[in-house]
Amino acid sequence: MQQGRDQAQHRSAQAARVQTGATPRLNERAAEILSGRIRAGSLAAGARLLESHVAQEFGISRAPARQALERLEALGLVARAEPHGYEVRSGAAVEAGKIEQVDAEIQLTASATWERIYKEVEQEIVSRTGFASWRVVENHLAAHYGVSRTVAREVIARLQQRGVVKKDGKLRWFAPALTPRYVGELYEMRALLEPAALAAAVPKLPAGTAERLRDHLLAAIGRAETLSGDELSALEAELHVDLLAHCGNGTLMEAVTTYQSLLVAHSFLYRWAPRLYAVEPFLSEHLAIAERLTAGDAAGAALELRRHLQTSLDRAIHRLEMVRREFRPTPLPYLESLD
Repeated sequence: MQQGRDQAQHRSAQAARVQTGATPRLNERAAEILSGRIRAGSLAAGARLLESHVAQEFGISRAPARQALERLEALGLVARAEPHGYEVRSGAAVEAGKIEQVDAEIQLTASATWERIYKEVEQEIVSRTGFASWRVVENHLAAHYGVSRTVAREVIARLQQRGVVKKDGKLRWFAPALTPRYVGELYEMRALLEPAALAAAVPKLPAGTAERLRDHLLAAIGRAETLSGDELSALEAELHVDLLAHCGNGTLMEAVTTYQSLLVAHSFLYRWAPRLYAVEPFLSEHLAIAERLTAGDAAGAALELRRHLQTSLDRAIHRLEMVRREFRPTPLPYLESLD
């Protein structure tokens, strides 16, 4: 009885985490990074921080850059400066010996902003495709994260490469629902493409790759009942992504990746779906592939991979059905339901 209550509470807590999607916004991340630099002394006392520089570094608009600086001010790390901007306050650094006097305004190094939000966007979309198809609205995505349309467009382009989104007949972006029929189509294509990629990869594998794959799987099977969702996802990726990437055929790998959108979904399904098996069946199936590889049997490994994908289909559909029953996603301003 108590076990049943504990499981119900666990699922309720998981549902709350899925629905809130509590991930820091870009202005919070920018403030956290800048705070770390200030406390470490790499941004020294008297250094000038301008809204435009922060916006450029993080590829965000002026509004979230301003919010990041206001957060630093609230923490007592910076103070408003004349005629504009903020200065790092004296004594803000906490590690002695790292402070350098900086007279010039600091031009922060820009980096690819799409990378900062991509994983969150991918997870938010994929976790909802189990329930419906969704229109992805580019300008609303940009506004939601406080980034430029260019950055939003880059994120969507990466989602297309991963097979998460497509274009409809009117050239609008949408994320197709993971219906049983669509999932079946994905697995059918994977069963055709991945064994071919594996066969091509085998002669190019660095020494010890197959043995490491086998050893990781044996270790995982040894503690299968305690493996986390993230660990299961990593074990999936080690074979289906990392190993296949050695095939040396960019066009083939592009095709493989396009039909692997369910690998993205698995990271959500393993984390939030009720545990279906004491020992995940794919572990022994991957091990059979790894053992063929270590024996130098490329054809046998490709055959085992095809069998694994064919038998995985029903399990994937079952997991998706359980998620549909257990959870309800909260609305997002950049997604419009098509169902």
